[in-house]
Amino acid sequence: MLHLSIIIKFFYSERFLNFESMNYRKPKYYDQSGTLLYEADSCVPLRNAWENHELELTTLARGTYPGEKLKSHELPGVKSVGYWDVKKKQDWGLDWHTNEGIEICFLESGNLDFLLRDDIIHLKTNDITITRPWIVHKIGSPHVEPSKLHWLIFDVNVRHPHQLWEWPEWVILSRKDLNELTVNLRQNEQPVWNASREFRNCFLQMAGIIREKNRNYESKLKVLINNLFILLLDIIQNENVFLDQSLVETKRSVQLFLSSLESSCDEDWNVDKMAEYCNIGVTRFTHYCRGTTNCSPMEYLNQLRLHKAAKLLSGIKKLPVVEIAYICGFSSPQYFNYSFRKHFDKTPSEFRRANRTA
Repeated sequence: MLHLSIIIKFFYSERFLNFESMNYRKPKYYDQSGTLLYEADSCVPLRNAWENHELELTTLARGTYPGEKLKSHELPGVKSVGYWDVKKKQDWGLDWHTNEGIEICFLESGNLDFLLRDDIIHLKTNDITITRPWIVHKIGSPHVEPSKLHWLIFDVNVRHPHQLWEWPEWVILSRKDLNELTVNLRQNEQPVWNASREFRNCFLQMAGIIREKNRNYESKLKVLINNLFILLLDIIQNENVFLDQSLVETKRSVQLFLSSLESSCDEDWNVDKMAEYCNIGVTRFTHYCRGTTNCSPMEYLNQLRLHKAAKLLSGIKKLPVVEIAYICGFSSPQYFNYSFRKHFDKTPSEFRRANRTA
């Protein structure tokens, strides 16, 4: 028999898909025990706008990314490559999300807001954005302006900053150049660069091949993508780039995990699973967690669950307290009530009455 908490979590995740803290639409990756490992973007707003003929979308993609699907043997490592052409202001934007691979975007024309953590960057024509794997970002604030945006999302087979990048064999840069490109991309997080004329033309040529998809298009795209990486290295080499070793250390992986834990705090986490997620030992994970949050891993998780419960108590008046407890990952209503009162100095019912809105 399914545990009651699992049934309730499933029911309410389907019922309240639009609620701020309960978005379950994104593709998720689980380990063998069923623990949430990674959550990637599904581009639902973009897909909906494309299906409603609100923009031109010309892409080759795999997985849940929208566009014409690549065959399993085609362009290994490429998650999505192509462009959108938006002629009028859209009433949607891509919400906070991550990608499995490194995302390189080029704005051919128009204007666009790009958000990374607490920064809002107003992109202009000829800007390049580089977003590292699994870094949270957003496009549109909140809407998408008229723009023509090209992109390449390329999986380098990592799930944490401290893991070494792996490139497919068809990326044929010399070992020296590929190592230099990799180091420069991993150890700096400058988000916006200015495209050279050659870089711009490379993306435009890729767009033409994807649009026409004539014979030998895969070989042509492989040549152009290799050229794109070379041109990107040229752009980086011409800048005075500061390399930060801390961006690829294990501590960084733990910090990113803790910053994203809120979205999956209802999962069946324990310290062993958290450490396994970050691909490090329990002692080391606990040390980094205390250094970042001043809490043990389970104390920090419990705080996230309690604050999620507080949002639900304030936002969904008819949702019973016992169901909120299970939705937020608590194993029993009694423990939830005890923990909630200890943290907020009020019972869940008292908190709900005190935060009742008109």
